Amino acid sequence: MVSYFEQVQNNANYYWEEIEVDQKLKKQMEKSTKDVFDMSSKLSISLRDSSYILSLDRILQAINIKGK
Repeated sequence: MVSYFEQVQNNANYYWEEIEVDQKLKKQMEKSTKDVFDMSSKLSISLRDSSYILSLDRILQAINIKGK
């Protein structure tokens, strides 16, 4: 995820301080963890299966956005 943040910074020719990167990473990790737990509870499945479902769903969303 930090590599993604680096890519965003490079594309925008803007650089964040380490503390800002840490805050962004923490926020995203907490959201992702919550999403996995919520999906697991909702469907009564393992956390592993929940993470697979969320990952595949996000890939499909990205493909649809790109129009392929």
